[in-house]
Amino acid sequence: MLKNWIKIFWYNVKANTFFTVLNTFGLSLGIAGLVFALLYWNDEHSYNAWNPEKDKVYQVINNLGNDMIWATSVAPLGPHLDNIPEIEQHCYTRLFYFDEIIKYGQKREQIKILDVQKNFFAFFPFEFVKGNGTTAIQDDASIALEEGVAQRLFGNEDPMGKWMQYGTGKFLVRGVYRIPGNSSLKPLAVTNLIEPQLKQNLDQWGNFNFGLFVKLKNPAQADLVKKKIDNVFLEYRTKRDAKEAGISLEEYIKRSGSTTVILEPLATARLHSLVEGYPEGRGNYQFLLIMLGLSVLILILSIVNYINLATANTVKRAKEIGVRKIMGADKANIVKQFIFETFLTTTIALLLALVIVELGLPFYNSFLHKSLELKSAEFFMQLLAVLVVVIVLAGIFPALYVSNFKTLMVLKGNFSRSKNGIWLRNAMLVLQFAIAAFFITGSYIVYQQVSYMSHKDLGLKGDQVIDVTYRGQRPQPDDPSQIYAHYETIRDEVLKIKGVQSVSAGAFSLGTGAGSTSGFAYKDHHVQGQNMAVDFDFLDMMQIKLTQGRGLSANFSSDTINGMLINETAMKMMREKDPIGKKIDWNGEKLNIVGVVKDFHMFGPHEKIPPMSFFHFKTIDWMSYNLNHIYIKIDPADMEGTLKALDAFWTTKVDTEYPFSYDFVDKNFARTYENYVQQRNLFSLLNGVVIFIALFGLFALASYTIQRRMKEIAIRKTLGAGTATLLKELSKQYVVYCIIGFLIALAPAWMLLNKWLENFAFRITISAWPFVVGFVALLMLTLAVVLGKAYKATRVDVLKYLKYE
Repeated sequence: MLKNWIKIFWYNVKANTFFTVLNTFGLSLGIAGLVFALLYWNDEHSYNAWNPEKDKVYQVINNLGNDMIWATSVAPLGPHLDNIPEIEQHCYTRLFYFDEIIKYGQKREQIKILDVQKNFFAFFPFEFVKGNGTTAIQDDASIALEEGVAQRLFGNEDPMGKWMQYGTGKFLVRGVYRIPGNSSLKPLAVTNLIEPQLKQNLDQWGNFNFGLFVKLKNPAQADLVKKKIDNVFLEYRTKRDAKEAGISLEEYIKRSGSTTVILEPLATARLHSLVEGYPEGRGNYQFLLIMLGLSVLILILSIVNYINLATANTVKRAKEIGVRKIMGADKANIVKQFIFETFLTTTIALLLALVIVELGLPFYNSFLHKSLELKSAEFFMQLLAVLVVVIVLAGIFPALYVSNFKTLMVLKGNFSRSKNGIWLRNAMLVLQFAIAAFFITGSYIVYQQVSYMSHKDLGLKGDQVIDVTYRGQRPQPDDPSQIYAHYETIRDEVLKIKGVQSVSAGAFSLGTGAGSTSGFAYKDHHVQGQNMAVDFDFLDMMQIKLTQGRGLSANFSSDTINGMLINETAMKMMREKDPIGKKIDWNGEKLNIVGVVKDFHMFGPHEKIPPMSFFHFKTIDWMSYNLNHIYIKIDPADMEGTLKALDAFWTTKVDTEYPFSYDFVDKNFARTYENYVQQRNLFSLLNGVVIFIALFGLFALASYTIQRRMKEIAIRKTLGAGTATLLKELSKQYVVYCIIGFLIALAPAWMLLNKWLENFAFRITISAWPFVVGFVALLMLTLAVVLGKAYKATRVDVLKYLKYE
């Protein structure tokens, strides 16, 4: 029986080779899209799955009110956590890597180094191949290395107990570890150098500079622990601020709120974190759902296409079914045969889809910045499930439709005039139009938003300014003034290079954010601002405007003692229309506001502009520890020559260990919304795939439909119908289906795209224009396909069909 079914299948493939190949290819594209989405889905959900502590470990996120939610925490909170019995232990870490060079003998390597407290490996229990997590970083002279790094540096030599160099210090290797899988923290080396700065900040309840993890004895007590930490902030931060403001605690909370915490479990941090709280970044759950949803839509479109063509093609196989029934085949046997044919087609499509995925995987990995592979038992089980679902959905409708043929009718040749299956095919054609309309309209709206961001005024000019990475010294000197003095020497030398127009520095990266945030009090208002420590002339270099007062200047000695600037957002939070000359309490320092900076974008055009506090490095001397970016404005007349001179100076006089690392400020900002550019490109690519599948389905279905009406066309031509009349008659139903499909897609497209636009603090308003463009584009494509096929049908010899009777 199977042999006979295979022969029949092969005969029909040869009889309809063109349509079979295109139909199979369309189905393979739908499956390939879903496979790509599944690979991405599996990878994102694998983060921290290996960690046995993932359900007990929580990151402490701080909600300071006014839409300010920080992943960083304050140092004085730590001692109070020891008094909460539900907490097993806590650990402070950096929330970024130091990209530094380590050396052993003549070997050296630049790697990602994480600075943490000594109990870090109790939270992230990497697999130790040498040593153990308890003693690996027991003091500030210890270092633990990732297995691959240790192999490259030490070769066959045992690294344990060996001294190696990092920055200006010597470190003893006490452990070698292996990271078992995807992790939110994946350092290539771990040190314990964080303690001195924690001690320096033990009385600073306004300096949110450190990452903080807690491990609970019982995860079910997370809410209780949260309340207790909230009470600590209430007692030691909020009450203090209320007292300084000279108002009651109740009144202060009513006006400014109280700092509260959010305990985010490590198990779900990758996809559901509220902030960028890990060096490896957070996944984009919405983008993941978008990719999966669009892939499912394309697969549905492919299946609908297959069903449409399969049911239309049964017109040619009607007599075959009638004969088989006369020969004794029952309804179940017919259903099995056609499901088997669907199985063969789907299996071929699946194999072709895997080829497409394998060929496209390098580009897909580059797009997502990942290293996905076609492997794992979970993936192959999902693949099997996809195969079964496609076979069931694509095979059951045509099989049931065919099995219900009336034997006598089809043997008499009257089947072609039957309306069986017409409503099913028309409904699915409408669904195809709806999906295509959704993609065309959505693609246009995404393009509009990304275009809006790329052309939005940032409030600064960074096209001629380079952001140079300045490493300072590691470990850092005890006196921060040494760091600033070293920078001043570099600045004076760089200004002598031909083509350099100005030089300044910042404790932040434009497009990324500041290295720390601190709060200040004014009357009864509390403002948590980004710490924007700068050198003189920074605002002038970046063409950032002032709305009130003046900028920081070397001409005023007070500007390195107690002078500061705020931005417009901070001024609004202070509720002070004329802040010039006003005194504020900044972490115990009495500072004087001398100017108000016009709001400019810090994190990119899609993010809200945060409150900012500007002051000179000498005013708050410890901010020199965060002096890690030097900004240089270059004359565009000889950009290349100036960059070469800077490179030569930097690698010989400033930092002989590292390459000259820089980027243009405007490119830094472009990188902040790169993910959305990728989403636009993805939508455009999928839009092309959808249009191809939909138009091919329309072409094939129109071919079958018009072929069935050839005798009708011949008769109409004989009776005097002109070409225009015939074209109108043959195409009007498709125009109606196009309109219905577009109307169906209208509401989902508006709601889902409006939801997507909620990601942006600055966004476009959806107008009617994308829908008009989408409808016109869809209608034009539809008419191009249908009229092309219909026109060819009107040019045939009518005698060929009239003589048939």
